Amino acid sequence: MRSSLLTIGAAALLLTACGQATSSSTDTAAATAVPSGTSATSAVDPCAKANLTLVTGGKLTVGTDSPAYPPYFVTDDPTKQDGDPSSGQGFESAVTYAVADTLGFTKNEVEWVTVPFNSSYAPGDKNFDFDINQISITPDRQKAVDFSDGYYTVNQSVVALNGSSIANAKSLADLKGAKLGAQIGTTSLDFINNVIKPTEKPYVYNDTNDAKSALANGQIDGIIVDLPTAYYVTAAEIDNSKIVGQFKAQTGGEQFGLLFAKGNPLVTCINTALASLQSSGQLQKLQDQWLAGAAAPYFTE
Repeated sequence: MRSSLLTIGAAALLLTACGQATSSSTDTAAATAVPSGTSATSAVDPCAKANLTLVTGGKLTVGTDSPAYPPYFVTDDPTKQDGDPSSGQGFESAVTYAVADTLGFTKNEVEWVTVPFNSSYAPGDKNFDFDINQISITPDRQKAVDFSDGYYTVNQSVVALNGSSIANAKSLADLKGAKLGAQIGTTSLDFINNVIKPTEKPYVYNDTNDAKSALANGQIDGIIVDLPTAYYVTAAEIDNSKIVGQFKAQTGGEQFGLLFAKGNPLVTCINTALASLQSSGQLQKLQDQWLAGAAAPYFTE
């Protein structure tokens, strides 16, 4: 009887040991599959195309103003002066499609919507994922919207007709008595008011086309625009015009950024895409391709 009891006891101990070994193996396997401090959701890439927060699922919706201007937006249609955002040609159109491609979108998955410049940075919900329209990053605008990292650093410049009273201006002082114009809501207009400070109130226009028409018709002495726009205006749009000069970049430099609704999580992913385009040299290639121009003299103080 004692021998039988010992045999039964030994068998029980053996079963217990086997059970502990099996449990230990299972625990080890589980620990290997899900490491401590890791969850299934933390392994998900928030910038993967399927995980992006978008206005329309599966589409990247991009806003810009109409008309859209070269050299930022260019068209294949020789009968049109205004650019075509969807063409992929022109600096900002090309940047948009490069960003889209980096995020996994095809050209057909990019949808353009018209957004007036002055309303792009107004507070509130947006009907676009981001807006691209030579929008300078400023502290005042950042109160209402978010911006990506800058994709282009730009200088302001003066365009005038060759026979204008400021055609040979060399300094800020030479511009003080000039009739100067710019588009409403732009940093070009801010530059007139805050840096040039002319004695005559600036002429303000709804869009750059109106400002260019006023210049061509001799209604004003000059317009203030960013330098790439000045190159295009003088080369292709207004006969007998010239770039009088450009202004040195202000402290920190004026940069164009992609604009988003306040709090949009897409900003982080767009910044990653821009950083990739910057490090690969593609952003610089697009800049060289579309924004090239002869050197313009700098105004002195």
